Amino acid sequence: MQCSINSLIGYTMEATDGDIGKVVEFYFDDKTWTVRYLILESGNWLTGRKLLIAPEALVQASWKSGTFPVNLTKEQIRNSPDIDTDKPVSRQQEIDLYGYYPWQSYWGSGFYPGGVWGTTDSDSSFTGMDRSPANDADPHLRSTRQVTGYHIHAVDGEIGHVKDFLIDDQTWELGSLVVDTHNWFGGKKVLVEVRHIKRVEWSDGKVYVDVTVESIKNSAAIDESKFVHPENSAYNGHAIHLK
Repeated sequence: MQCSINSLIGYTMEATDGDIGKVVEFYFDDKTWTVRYLILESGNWLTGRKLLIAPEALVQASWKSGTFPVNLTKEQIRNSPDIDTDKPVSRQQEIDLYGYYPWQSYWGSGFYPGGVWGTTDSDSSFTGMDRSPANDADPHLRSTRQVTGYHIHAVDGEIGHVKDFLIDDQTWELGSLVVDTHNWFGGKKVLVEVRHIKRVEWSDGKVYVDVTVESIKNSAAIDESKFVHPENSAYNGHAIHLK
């Protein structure tokens, strides 16, 4: 089932023994467009500390509107590696995190061999991740909050900007971008599948897709209210299939 990333912001995360904070952001890797972490703001009980929680920790069958239950205790979370999410997240920090929690690492035996859709190491990261070897930051870890607002360029012109994402609540893959056409076509919002992305200029905030302006103009507008949260989602694979 697909749901909106924006509709999940502000969800309360519940440990096995109480609330632990609110979800404020998602990090995904730009090679597979799969969410790797929910960013949690803990609130007063942990002095506002922000935490990285992998989707693996979620008790998915127990989702309900406004709540993400996890199979962790508050004590486990309190003693987890302290990672400053306002600074670059390094692969070593991820290794420490996955060493502490009983999670299966997603990166395999090493780093990704190269960028995605023409992305090179010279492209700067908007999440504040320094790509220098000394920092050893993961260059593929991206923020949904930062990508929101990126300008979308069709093969023959600009068509709008990223307003939201649709995520599969089983695989955690970001399958589609919600594109706000703003002043171009009356401000309607359309879905463009991630598979149409040819390249991303991360430093300039631009996404290039292999569709035409005309195809976007002729596509159906979406009703955002239909994918507000998982159990009420009416959007099940309704992304536009553009030629």
